[in-house]
Amino acid sequence: MENELLLTQLSNMIKENCRLDSELFDKFDVKRGLRNKDHSGVLVGLTNIGNVVGYKKNEETGKLDPIPGELRYRDIEVTDLVKGCEKSKMHGFEEIVYLLLAGKLPNMNELAAFSSYLADNRDLTSSFTKNMILSLRGKDIMNMLARSVLALYTLDKHADDTTPENLVKQSLKLIAQVPVIIAYSYHSMMNAYYRKELVIRHPNPELSTAENFLYLIKGEGNYTKTEADILDLSLILHADHGGGNNSTFTIRVTSSSGTDTYAAIASAIASLKGPLHGGANLQVEEMMDNIRKNVKNWEDEDEIYNYLIKILKKEAFNKSGKIYGMGHAVYTISDPRAILLRERAAILAKEKGLEKEFNLYTKVEKLAQKAFYDFKTGTDKTVCANVDFYSGFVYNAIGLPKEVFTPIFAMSRMAGWCAHRIEELNFDQRRIIRPAYKAVYTGPGYISISERK
Repeated sequence: MENELLLTQLSNMIKENCRLDSELFDKFDVKRGLRNKDHSGVLVGLTNIGNVVGYKKNEETGKLDPIPGELRYRDIEVTDLVKGCEKSKMHGFEEIVYLLLAGKLPNMNELAAFSSYLADNRDLTSSFTKNMILSLRGKDIMNMLARSVLALYTLDKHADDTTPENLVKQSLKLIAQVPVIIAYSYHSMMNAYYRKELVIRHPNPELSTAENFLYLIKGEGNYTKTEADILDLSLILHADHGGGNNSTFTIRVTSSSGTDTYAAIASAIASLKGPLHGGANLQVEEMMDNIRKNVKNWEDEDEIYNYLIKILKKEAFNKSGKIYGMGHAVYTISDPRAILLRERAAILAKEKGLEKEFNLYTKVEKLAQKAFYDFKTGTDKTVCANVDFYSGFVYNAIGLPKEVFTPIFAMSRMAGWCAHRIEELNFDQRRIIRPAYKAVYTGPGYISISERK
């Protein structure tokens, strides 16, 4: 009882004394969330790896003019990369990993050797699988992934070596093994907490990263070529997103301190685990489930529109007032990832007999923009569907469990994280990242303990 009273007292004091008024950020011109007043990001670093563009600054007005979104890997537009992979009829994720790390596209021989190297490094030791995944089980795969990555430090004789050669070696091993850790963690969790059969399959070195993951999760013969192709596309689209997204900025901050690769990667995983970053597609799926249940006629655009207005008014769904999957911190007119995923999702929907569900998504995407503009009367903000709007639909159609949605994001982003870490440690004049915070004390100062109330 005394402990509960103590916790209540501390909680109340925290609510009273640990809150910062929003007006203080304006008063001291502090960029909350490292965002400028025009919603653009505060420029805090340089990178040659990836870039995200959604607007251009008008030199005459000083305002940000919306433009069709661009995502560039090493200054190559991601749409060109995807179309190139489609033309060659090959899975492209391995090629993208090579590009992000090396700064150039591989030729056929280089890609074959690189893909073979990744395949040869997928296997986990039996003792690691048993002790870290099957015995030390958990209820959240992102948590299991983070601790497994930290545990890999103990198996690396050169864990603290930050030479370029060792960083590349560590990066490739993580990129190869993380999909396996995720698959094994999922099966371990389902067996421990949901009484499902425990299935542990050895990675198949003949398969691409995307197809191998489907094999590890679903088993041989339980997935189609279309499913493997669209998962490969998703991995490409999530591989990097510039240096400013939360998890990539996190790994650059931790890497700047000189810490080891495993600690830095674990910090990025912890950031991605947050629902405001990596869990957005789950929120989209929850919202769409709610719409499916409450909109009787999926073909009636007026009914869909009216329900979206109710969501914005905080009268429906989770009362947050948010239409999940719509809007982005950078993209304005369009998110190129959403466009590419929507194109392939249409093909998958036809194969799976899910055209009705897919059409509902496209209607919600279109009508959500109108609802937003009508509800936010006078706004000049441009919103579009982001990649999360369709990724959940795709993963569901493939038959992947919701528990691996965010881990798939981590599996893909591992490539970008490693590339940014290597870049951060390769500057000629390295400095630890240390932004400044303004102290705004409001307390009464020191009072003798005998006089305190």
